[in-house]
Amino acid sequence: MKKSLLIFLLMLSAFTAAWAVTDGVNYEPVNGIKIVNLWIQDRAHTPEVWSNMPYCNTSARTAVLKDGYVYIARSNANTVIQGTDTLSQSVIYKVDATNGELVKELALTLDGEIYGGATLSCNTVGMDNYGHLYMAPFSSNLAAIQPVYMVDKETGELTLMGELDKGDALQRCDYIDLMGDITREEDECNIMSVGASSEYIYRWHADQGGDWEGGFDGDPYLAILDFYPETVTQWGYAPVAKMVLEEEGNYSGELFYIDGFSTSPILYDVTGTMVDNFENVDPDFWPMDVGANGVCEFTLEGRNFIVFVAAQYTGVDEATMVNKACQVYICELGEGMSLGGMQRYWMVPDELGAVSDGGTRVESMNVEYGVDAEGNEEVTLFIFKCYNGMAVYKIGTNVSGGEQPGIKGDVNGDGEVNIADVNAIIDMILSGSMDAKGDVNGDGEVNIADVNAIIDIILKG
Repeated sequence: MKKSLLIFLLMLSAFTAAWAVTDGVNYEPVNGIKIVNLWIQDRAHTPEVWSNMPYCNTSARTAVLKDGYVYIARSNANTVIQGTDTLSQSVIYKVDATNGELVKELALTLDGEIYGGATLSCNTVGMDNYGHLYMAPFSSNLAAIQPVYMVDKETGELTLMGELDKGDALQRCDYIDLMGDITREEDECNIMSVGASSEYIYRWHADQGGDWEGGFDGDPYLAILDFYPETVTQWGYAPVAKMVLEEEGNYSGELFYIDGFSTSPILYDVTGTMVDNFENVDPDFWPMDVGANGVCEFTLEGRNFIVFVAAQYTGVDEATMVNKACQVYICELGEGMSLGGMQRYWMVPDELGAVSDGGTRVESMNVEYGVDAEGNEEVTLFIFKCYNGMAVYKIGTNVSGGEQPGIKGDVNGDGEVNIADVNAIIDMILSGSMDAKGDVNGDGEVNIADVNAIIDIILKG
């Protein structure tokens, strides 16, 4: 009996599951548009996998999806011994966007030397409109220059693309946004940042083939006078700017959102005039808390959408009265792309996690456009919250797949968790046909521990 049990346990432990699962939610279509989760890797759904990843770290603050890969920036990730010196090296992790598997670690170098060491030396990672990967460090309120680098996507070698002068308004800049071509070889480029705990925003512009200059009529900074709510007089912690792509090929970024911890996203133009805010937005559509910053827009089937942070670590969805953490709202903008007439479509995911990241504030999100096999438009949405998780969603009229039973431990998909699920997971493993639904405890493997996890769920009711 003992020998048989040992053989059985060894056989169970030999099987492994995917790096990621799906969020287990079947989202209802809205106005003929559907959304499905392709995969998720986070504290709520794959806690043991996520917690063992090198990018589960409070210094891994931003991420971006592009051309089949996710790139995650982490400051000072590695300790390198070079002669008698001990050096810190920043990295960008390259992850397979189809399944969440770590593909490569891009250890950053500059001019052949290890790059890192400074505080938050690799704080923003992004992709320009021509497929160039860029990176920027945080710059303090004592730093007159905000540097920006291009990153070799295979080697991690950095090329300095700009030393952006802040002028006379020296404020802390945590994150940047970039639009156009960072090389300025094929198009213009515009870069923005926001001064933390201040009223200042920064903007730099370069024509195609040109040098950098201030983006506000030659000045690099502008003091914002209008906020919403009106009681706010400056941006809060780690604010972010997001330029609006009004049409493909126009990378002027003359309209932009700013989300500043103490505010919901506000839309401005390059004169600093407030164009739109949440004053006329249904209160049910407001962020459940404003502790995290992040926003982006996309278009699909002639409709205009906005994605923004619903909650950071705590919040209550008024529709369900359920506590939520680290999700985003996806809404269709109103007539004339107004915030006031927006219609909420979905909040995703059900949760990424609820563990403090130490105050990074930002939630990264971006979209990619594509078409399915039948030529239907579709959008891929990526979201990443430092120290809590990341997820990829497909949005369109014809998207499918990714759905899993939403009840943890419901291996056989009958909407209940009982002894039938214990039998299902054993059958799955023995037949070799198991999938990620069997990874009940989220440790990246399917074995006897998952059977115990289901039994624990049953006993706890």
